[in-house]
Amino acid sequence: MKSILLATDGSSAANDAARFLAHLPHDERIELTVVTALHVPGTQRSYLSGDWYSTCLDGEREVAEAAFRSVEEKFSGANVVLKHIVREGHPAETIIEVAKEVKPELLVLGATGHSGIARVLLGSTSDYVATHAPCSVLVIRPTGAVEGVHDLRVVIGYEDSGPSLAALEEFAEFEWGVESDVRLLSVRYPDRFYDVPPPKVSAETVRRAAEQLHESAPTAKGQIIESDHIAEGLVRYAESHEVDLVVLGETPRTRLGRVLMGSLTRYVLRHAPCSVWITRNRMLHGTKPPQREAAHA
Repeated sequence: MKSILLATDGSSAANDAARFLAHLPHDERIELTVVTALHVPGTQRSYLSGDWYSTCLDGEREVAEAAFRSVEEKFSGANVVLKHIVREGHPAETIIEVAKEVKPELLVLGATGHSGIARVLLGSTSDYVATHAPCSVLVIRPTGAVEGVHDLRVVIGYEDSGPSLAALEEFAEFEWGVESDVRLLSVRYPDRFYDVPPPKVSAETVRRAAEQLHESAPTAKGQIIESDHIAEGLVRYAESHEVDLVVLGETPRTRLGRVLMGSLTRYVLRHAPCSVWITRNRMLHGTKPPQREAAHA
């Protein structure tokens, strides 16, 4: 992974996102673009005097510069090339606009709301960006790993499909190390519970998929759980095991359908007590699972 876009407004949520990103180990040089939107909320420019609006905007610029300096400090000494884009406009729309111009592989931002009630109401900026971004998105919620309380705990939602395999490939671009607890989690639901039959994912299939990550995450393991609802099963697992990050591969979407995030992805994003990484880069090209060997007669 070489190109990352980090959205920041100087808030505690944005600082959490920058800190999490700064702790991800990597070998390649990363081009990190930091974007800040200058926005005076609750105002209409037509009702404001020029001096008053300019004063507010100057204050926003000072905050933006301070936020960028904070990011610079967090990445001091890292193999990162930093760039700052400051633009006036609505935060969510500005972030998407810059993402389309920069074309990053990953867009990182903080979420608002962390309690059981608040996290259901994902921040409007986070929700809009996660839904409309043309690239993979990492929405950060602070957990024990971000605070350095424990080693990183990761769950990757897995099924034998192109999006899941693409998620593994993108995840493996970072060096997670032996300290990270990485689990490939496949949720098995009852037959005929949905309109489609449950995926035939065996323990052996999940184990082999986990082995594909051993170069970047040596301790990665596969696991299958039972749940009537796939997304709820992932969220409950994340809650009971105090997971720090859930990784999901999103199903390919048409240009029109891209504005409507998949129901499973949206549910996990809004209900998970931790950070959520939605991978998209390779799904748009129709990544397919490897061919299985034909059975011998």
